[in-house]
Amino acid sequence: MTAEPTFSDLFRLAERSAVHLEMRDSYMQSDPSYQAWRAGERDRVEDNDPAVRTWLRLMSETMERGVRVRRARICSVPESDYVRFEHHVTDANVRAGEEVRWLPRRRASDLAMPGNDFWVFDDQLVVFLHFGGDGELSPDGDEERATCTALVRMCSSAFEAVWERAVPHSEYKLS
Repeated sequence: MTAEPTFSDLFRLAERSAVHLEMRDSYMQSDPSYQAWRAGERDRVEDNDPAVRTWLRLMSETMERGVRVRRARICSVPESDYVRFEHHVTDANVRAGEEVRWLPRRRASDLAMPGNDFWVFDDQLVVFLHFGGDGELSPDGDEERATCTALVRMCSSAFEAVWERAVPHSEYKLS
């Protein structure tokens, strides 16, 4: 039996696209980068250098293969401390090749969306991410994968609706 691809492998296997919709105002507050940012440390090598931050290296490699990676974030305004941290470190994501947009939650009220954050790979696979109320990954399993065409289409459609309204990272100003 073949092992299921890891989450990182999904990017390496992607041929055309990977899109991500984030809808929470707080994630992983235990993250050392977030803790350092809250303590006043800005522009750390750990957050900005692809040689150190594995995610940035993975995004660069993915983009170099011609895969388009887009991330849309729905956030409350005024923004939470965590969203402010995300906004700060997103410049490095953009330099690595990700396209990132922000949508104030009030502008999303009439959009239909799934109940969980997700990634869609090549319009064929959706990966739902599960978090506890505290923003930490769920101890009951942090992801759920599905290939059901209707579900993938629903998530892709929700992402595109948000993407169309959202503000590019370079233009989004925190309140």
